[in-house]
Amino acid sequence: RRSSSTRWVSSDAEAYFLGVGAAMAFRRLYHYISGANEEGVRFEMTAPMWEPAIYTLSFLLPSAYQEHPPTPTNDKLYFSDMPDMDVYVRSYGGWMLSITSRLHAHLLSRALLRAHAHFNHTHHYTVGYDR
Repeated sequence: RRSSSTRWVSSDAEAYFLGVGAAMAFRRLYHYISGANEEGVRFEMTAPMWEPAIYTLSFLLPSAYQEHPPTPTNDKLYFSDMPDMDVYVRSYGGWMLSITSRLHAHLLSRALLRAHAHFNHTHHYTVGYDR
């Protein structure tokens, strides 16, 4: 799948488990899109939501704010720019948990190795759609 370059608002959280870290980061990000930014701008949460395995949670900024996003009032929020990239995708249902994320990353890696595909073995991205 081809992914275009995008800007995200992100927050890191230290936690032993993905769910705990994600909950802390989600709260900060939700406040940001609910108007806790210097401009007081409110906007809907977009999809997908990006959650790398290092407990960074990111919300995709709407297209209207890709170039000039509202300035966060929380110093634990920052912007992340993702470049254009080609990605291999494995879709599955249910909640994004540490164990399911690792399991499906492993299953995708095995399938790619069997297909002799070239890919980055050092990390994976987990994205969630709540629709």
